[in-house]
Amino acid sequence: MTDGPDTRGFATRAIHAGQEPDPETGAVILPIHTSTTFAQDTVGEPRGPFDYSRAGNPTRAVVEAALASLEGGTFGRSFASGMAAIDTALRSLVRPGDHVVLPNDVYGGTFRLLDKVFTEWGVSYTLAPVGDVDAMSAAITPATKIVWIETPTNPLLSVADIAAIADVAHAANAKLVVDNTFASPYLQQPLALGADVVMHSTTKYLGGHSDVIGGALVTDDGDLAERFEFLQKSAGAVPGPFDSYLLLRGMKTLAVRMEQHCSNAESVAAQLDGHRQVSQVIYPGLDSHPGHAVAARQMRRFGGMVSVRLAGGRDAAIALCERTKIFTLAESLGGVESLIEHPAVMTHASAAGSTAAPPDDLVRISVGIEDIDDLLADLDQALA
Repeated sequence: MTDGPDTRGFATRAIHAGQEPDPETGAVILPIHTSTTFAQDTVGEPRGPFDYSRAGNPTRAVVEAALASLEGGTFGRSFASGMAAIDTALRSLVRPGDHVVLPNDVYGGTFRLLDKVFTEWGVSYTLAPVGDVDAMSAAITPATKIVWIETPTNPLLSVADIAAIADVAHAANAKLVVDNTFASPYLQQPLALGADVVMHSTTKYLGGHSDVIGGALVTDDGDLAERFEFLQKSAGAVPGPFDSYLLLRGMKTLAVRMEQHCSNAESVAAQLDGHRQVSQVIYPGLDSHPGHAVAARQMRRFGGMVSVRLAGGRDAAIALCERTKIFTLAESLGGVESLIEHPAVMTHASAAGSTAAPPDDLVRISVGIEDIDDLLADLDQALA
């Protein structure tokens, strides 16, 4: 590797960034460093850059370098879960009396953390539609320290104009944090569009195989990176070496997996669009999506998530979830296998009764990479 930005293609960086063969053994796949502690030659002087694995671990360091490279950022920090990453970002950026702007269809876990935990410490929030830059701007107050967006959002797949909202946030001296979980760094790179921090639940597309829990924060801001690192060490919500290894393995195939996720999702959206049992298909790749033009401008493709509203309401939505055979009824998303769920009862139950609650006729579909004919046939029989 040479000094300076890594200009290699995305798929090349996913396989090689931070992952040169082991200098001692020549191993192409780097070893998993399970040690919790590292020898010191003299008091206070470790032999290398690591002293205790909560503060830093060689396997985790490789993951963090790869994450930063894939997001086109300078500093990557990995965490034990996506929620741990969200919590770290919030605690690094807000104090009692501060204010946060959130999407009005924000992920239920993010909403719960703000609504049930941070409000107890004097942090307030306002919900606004991310697809409306003027509404996001109007939600900002003199106390706003963070504009937090998802794009596409979970579960209504609203699309935010990242560059425009970055301008609005920065004009108010607020930081823009983008949850890029649904798009993955392969489809969208918010730092290049003006975001200050990119957050991921690496459990999802980055891991890609539904076998590891993790989270990440990526930034170009050295001061923020230091705050994130301090909370990694002080609060301890860090991934272990085996989790780091699984994430690293998953990231190597992100580019090819996302291409298939997107192709399959496009076919699913096209088949369901206009189906007599479906009142609305929500997918950024459809011309009917209000954010289609923005998504086409800032995303490589339109993603592997499709949401649908059922003409028969809540009962029909639940019935669809329970009748599929290949689409597994389960929470989470982004794995190679297709999943289906009812957000109002499952992933977003914590938002019930609030303006962030999803409609009860909504079904969220994580389209996997199985043969598309099998997926389409499964949805056909489930809707029959």
